[in-house]
Amino acid sequence: MPLFQGDEAIDAAPLPARLPSYIRDHRKRLRQRFMEGGAEAMPDYELLELLLFRAIPRQDVKPLARRLMETFGDFNRVISAPAERLRRIRGVGDAVITELKIVEAAARRMARARIIGKPVISSWDAVLDYCHTTLAHRETEQFRVLYLDRKNVLIADEEQGRGTVDHVPVYPREIVKRALELNASALILVHNHPSGDPTPSEQDIAMTAQIATASEPLGITLHDHLIIGKSCEFSFRVEGYL
Repeated sequence: MPLFQGDEAIDAAPLPARLPSYIRDHRKRLRQRFMEGGAEAMPDYELLELLLFRAIPRQDVKPLARRLMETFGDFNRVISAPAERLRRIRGVGDAVITELKIVEAAARRMARARIIGKPVISSWDAVLDYCHTTLAHRETEQFRVLYLDRKNVLIADEEQGRGTVDHVPVYPREIVKRALELNASALILVHNHPSGDPTPSEQDIAMTAQIATASEPLGITLHDHLIIGKSCEFSFRVEGYL
């Protein structure tokens, strides 16, 4: 059953009482191919169609799937796009946005479950996966802090700020204050570059040094600062900045 009554309006044509056979057969083939071969057997726009089936039960969703792909570029960017931007696309309403945001939330929660309460050092690949899932496809910068205990177990993952396409406000004092409140012994800073290029700016470098300087006298270690690009990341630790 759809989450909302009725269909999202793709075109002005009246809705059919039931799906035409060619649409019904197309949906059946897509579902079967997904069940037999998984997501790897399908291009992004067909996987997106599968999501749209529930939100738009009585119309051909292929045109909308293609519009979304053309606007945002890939599947990940579609599901992580802000609701206000999605709503500008013809045919997108509450039902479509809700379906996309459920998938986005599920992906993030599953990635987070792999790292929370576990030693970060031995789960580093999972940490990177989580950071990419959470941040790689955002259109504006977001700054997060992973707080670790003395055994380097992740005890909290918190958003510290959201910004524009190329800037996010960060307050070193607030980060250190929060670490003390959580009784954290170490930090990992994470933020994204919506441009896709994770190369740090001079401001990124200066801010990281400020947080390291503020943390050290209190016995709090800054393990790393990860800048997440579209398909890769920049590690301050690996590149010798820490």
